[in-house]
Amino acid sequence: MRAKPFFSRASLGLLRPKHRILGVDIAGRIEAVGSGVHHFKQPGDEVYANLLDHGSGGFAEYVSVPVEVMSLKPANLSFEEAAAVPMAAVTALQGLRHHGEIGPEQMVLINGASGGIGTFAVQIAKSCGSEVTGVTSTRNLDLVRSLGADHVVDYTTSDFVRSGQRYDLILDTIGNRSVRDLRRALAEGARQPSSGSPAWRS
Repeated sequence: MRAKPFFSRASLGLLRPKHRILGVDIAGRIEAVGSGVHHFKQPGDEVYANLLDHGSGGFAEYVSVPVEVMSLKPANLSFEEAAAVPMAAVTALQGLRHHGEIGPEQMVLINGASGGIGTFAVQIAKSCGSEVTGVTSTRNLDLVRSLGADHVVDYTTSDFVRSGQRYDLILDTIGNRSVRDLRRALAEGARQPSSGSPAWRS
């Protein structure tokens, strides 16, 4: 929202936002549907969506959403919880599955395991049958364990790069380590996707 880091302005707008109303994740109730919409039964359906590829406007009171990006909200999620899901969860899934080519029985490290993307990444990696190591701060160690991580590294006291452990896949959600550092922790032929960056193979 503050256009930081500065290079983000290349896509978001140099001097002012390209889109006047920001926000890409939404959750709410359908107010009205177009004549060609049949997936949603009636106004009042509870839904959530990500608008990243369709502009923005999530911070508005009302927003017009293409039907193909919208899903029914699970009944056990509040609107606040549902609105926190689309962008972070899809980014984690893309990083692990599409760019990282995650598979069962891999050694996977999530750098930034207690953040928005990281919390989803830990759970997705575990559901794929991987052995997961989460890197986080001291105060979030128990959180990352509760998400299913097999091992947790406290970055304030330990450096996963210098531990000697090698990983089949590292998902870097923070970007606070150099490519050279991350390569030192990768096994031969491993992959390292970063949020917002292409993956590369060791």
